[in-house]
Amino acid sequence: MYIDGVFSGGGLKGFALLGAYQVLEENGIRFNRVAGTSAGSIVAAFIAAGYTAKEIEAMLDEINLKTFLDPRKAVLPLPFTKWLNLYFKMGLYQGKVLEQWLFDKLAAKNIYSFGDLPEDSLKIVASDLSNGKMLIFPDDLPEYGIYPERFPVFRAIRMSCGIPFFFEPVKMKTRNGRNIVVDGGVLSNFPLWIFDDEEGKRERPVLGLKLSRSTSEKKMREIDNGLQLFEALFATMKDAHDERYISRKFERDIIFIPVEDYNSIQFDLNEEMKNELIQKGRKRTTEFLNSWYCYSKKPGVLI
Repeated sequence: MYIDGVFSGGGLKGFALLGAYQVLEENGIRFNRVAGTSAGSIVAAFIAAGYTAKEIEAMLDEINLKTFLDPRKAVLPLPFTKWLNLYFKMGLYQGKVLEQWLFDKLAAKNIYSFGDLPEDSLKIVASDLSNGKMLIFPDDLPEYGIYPERFPVFRAIRMSCGIPFFFEPVKMKTRNGRNIVVDGGVLSNFPLWIFDDEEGKRERPVLGLKLSRSTSEKKMREIDNGLQLFEALFATMKDAHDERYISRKFERDIIFIPVEDYNSIQFDLNEEMKNELIQKGRKRTTEFLNSWYCYSKKPGVLI
């Protein structure tokens, strides 16, 4: 069965997306088109490139997540140097190690630019801060004077994963100068709407995988200090647009994976925690497939 898939952002919580993908693959579900934001863009791109769930798991097992934390080398190793980098470079870490890793893994499947993928098979969401707008790769690139088929896929993913103030933003060269591009989650962390046509119709079923609880499962946030206020403010900004869309669509086509107890930038995740996230993805997806409208009453059997 071929469907379209949308993968939400969530940083390192994205290991749960792998568990979900494993179960979908085991049940004969294949993706014709995929889209994603931030961590979801990585999973989506690997699927579009032809990686199986087992291959993605092997890639993730072999990496040391801490190597992705690549601060700039300081001429003077002073305690406040990293804060100077945060001010002038707009991020604590360069993100070059992550970008190189993405390049290597996609190149192994002979995927370099969007022209190497089937047309319309992959969409990646990022945020163009210079123009204050959402940027969808590769669809929106002509507006910037850039040929979509020539744009590097790994660079688009790196932009979508550019957590503000954590990774340095990417400066994308356009015909009007250099645009500052950061994490797509700033504007749409879960672009379930991305495959809808102008009338809101879909070419085929669209399945969403979201790294959070459903609206009915969510608890009210406790806000007692400035840090909690900032976290709640950013989370509300990030999710408001997507939540409004989800509520209209009744949540019936979304696998909600509750991973709020994990930190999206916890780069010291141990093997036990990685496996916990993967198992959460597997469990929720198995439960979902047992009742999804495309399935018969017998689990795992397609209508």
